[in-house]
Amino acid sequence: MKPMKMMVAAAAAITLATGAHAQANLTAETASPGGAVHLSPAHLTEIAGTKGIANIQLADGQTLTNSIQNVAEGKTDIAGTPYILPFLMSRGVGPYGSLGAEKGAELAGNLRAITPVTLGIFFLFAYDAKGIGGWDDIEGRTIYNGPPRGGALTNARSMIQIITGLKDGEGYTGIQTNWGQSGALIASGEPDAIVLPELFPGSRLTTAAAAGKMTGWSMPKEIYEGEAMQKYMVAPGSAPFTMNVDELSETMGDDWSFVSEDDTFRAFATIGGNVVHKDMDDTLVYDLVSAYVATMDDLKAKAPFGNSVGFDAPMQGMCGANPVKYHPAAARAWRDAGYEVDDCAVADG
Repeated sequence: MKPMKMMVAAAAAITLATGAHAQANLTAETASPGGAVHLSPAHLTEIAGTKGIANIQLADGQTLTNSIQNVAEGKTDIAGTPYILPFLMSRGVGPYGSLGAEKGAELAGNLRAITPVTLGIFFLFAYDAKGIGGWDDIEGRTIYNGPPRGGALTNARSMIQIITGLKDGEGYTGIQTNWGQSGALIASGEPDAIVLPELFPGSRLTTAAAAGKMTGWSMPKEIYEGEAMQKYMVAPGSAPFTMNVDELSETMGDDWSFVSEDDTFRAFATIGGNVVHKDMDDTLVYDLVSAYVATMDDLKAKAPFGNSVGFDAPMQGMCGANPVKYHPAAARAWRDAGYEVDDCAVADG
C-alpha cells in the first residue's frame, strides 16, 4: 500500500474508533440493590447507555461515606448519598473527623447534586400480636431502632425522644443489628416494636408482614407541628413527610393497618440524591439529567415504591442548612422539563 493510501486508511480507522467510543465513560457508586438510592443511579446508568450519552460503570454495595469522598476527590464520577453525609464532611466531623474542618469543607464544596431521592421514611410499626398501643405505649419495651451506628440509629433515637421523651437504655431498650440481619430480627418477634427508615412498600416491610399482620403509627399531629420536630425535620438530610392514610393503606395492602388522629400519616424522611463533581462538563450533566427526567414514568414503574420516594421532587430538603446545591446544568435540565428549582438550591457558575 502506498504511503498516502496508508495515511487515509489510518485516518479512517481512527474516525471509526472515535465514533464507536464517542460516549463518555463514567464511574458511579451506590448502595446495595433493593432501595431507591440504588434504583435511581441504576436507571440513570441504563438510560445513559440507551440514549448514547455515557457508559456508566455502576458499583453497588458501596459505603456511601467513602463514595462521596471519592467524587469530591475526583476518583469517581457519580455517587448516591443521604445529604447528611456532605453536611458532616463540610464540617469535618463524624466519619470525616480525620479530614478536619478545612479539608472537609473544601471537599464538600466540590459536590453538586443532579437528582433527588428519598432513602427511607421513619415511623413506628409492630406486629399486631404484640398488642402495642402506639407511641405512648413503648416505655419499657424493646425497640429495634437501626444498625449499631450511623445516621439511621441517630434519627430513630431522636424521633423517639422528641415524641415520647424516652431515651435508649433508659425509657426503653434499644436493640441494633446490621441491615443484612434486619428482616430476620423483625420476623423473630424479639423486638416489641420497630422504628426504622422504610419505603412504601419496601421489601423489608413486605417480608415482615408475611409473618403476621402489622400496624404503623403516624407521628402525633401536635408533635409533628411542634417546634422541636419542625427544627429536626429540616436538618440536613431530613424532610417532612405526609401521605393520605387511605392511599397509604391501599399501597401497603391488607396485611397493614395505619393509625392517625385524622386522614394524614405524618413522619419524616431521610433524603439525598446523586452527586457529581462540580467540574463535570455542563453538556454531559444536562444530557444525563434531561434523559433521566424524560423517563421519569419508566423509573417510577420499576419498583412498587416508585411514587413515594421523591424521584421527581428536586426541591426536597434543599436550601437551608443543606450544603449541597445543584449543578447549574442539572438545575437547567429540571427547569426545562417544567420543574421548580429555586435559586437557593443552585450553585454559582
